[in-house]
Amino acid sequence: MTIQRFEVGPRMSQVVVHGNTVYLAGVVAGKAAGKSVTEQTQDVLAIIDGHLATAGTDKTKLLSATIYITDMKTFPEMNAAWDGWISAGNTPARATVEAKLAAPQYNVEIMVIAAK
Repeated sequence: MTIQRFEVGPRMSQVVVHGNTVYLAGVVAGKAAGKSVTEQTQDVLAIIDGHLATAGTDKTKLLSATIYITDMKTFPEMNAAWDGWISAGNTPARATVEAKLAAPQYNVEIMVIAAK
């Protein structure tokens, strides 16, 4: 079975397709500084839409999602953006974890797996 990689870098690939499964690396907001958790989440979800399209799929085929937020107090704010984006009836298995992220301007990072 072939493996396709998109946005390949020296450390990681942003998108990996193996068979009919699409794996995304963690996605953070493009310009996170000064943005609220809602704005960062919306930005991340738009980027995820683009990555899924590149791989030939979309959010209706999500299998799982792992969401990292820097402060669990912002959970409702992140969820409001997520709820406005997710496809009703096609919700993935999901976990949300409070964690330190790679740089202080990032408040949200989301990683998903989808079917093709």
